[in-house]
Amino acid sequence: MTLADGTYRLGPSTGRLLLKTGRAGLGRKAGHDLTIEATRWSGQAVVTVADPDRSSVSVTVETGSLEVREGTGGLKPLTDIDRAEIKRTLADKALLYTAEHPTITFRSTWITGTPQVFEIAGELTIKGRTHPVTVHGKGNGDGLLRGWATVTQSTWGIKPYTAFLGALRLADDVRVEFDMVRLEPADGPA
Repeated sequence: MTLADGTYRLGPSTGRLLLKTGRAGLGRKAGHDLTIEATRWSGQAVVTVADPDRSSVSVTVETGSLEVREGTGGLKPLTDIDRAEIKRTLADKALLYTAEHPTITFRSTWITGTPQVFEIAGELTIKGRTHPVTVHGKGNGDGLLRGWATVTQSTWGIKPYTAFLGALRLADDVRVEFDMVRLEPADGPA
């Protein structure tokens, strides 16, 4: 399916939305680089191929839906207990405050490029704070789209997680990646 003009529904049925973290500090060998997946999210893309500036994208992620999928590095393998503790930390310990801020939203302000190589500038709202972010993307011509953006946690008032008296800490920059494997017209079945 080639990317054509239209309005498309986005979400877990059409692709994946991942957060990839890194480690910093003297104790970074003890921790893990994490891949976290948003399991409940939705969005819409309005595509005008010949005039990308008339296109738009909006996405809403439920903060309570973030699940640790993988942990690489570290002195020992990541366990299910570790995954549960990381999920609690994301939700409650000065990171996302999911009870007060149940969603993260992105709304494009302009789009440039082609379906093969594009940039989407927009406004990202986390914890009630809105700041600009640029998404870089590529398409393969068959409607498969991949992209990424860098989110600096401290910009949104998130203090990167620390352990061992600060010797191990999460890097401030988090890479957000998307991988759209198919397109669903917004007027199609849910």
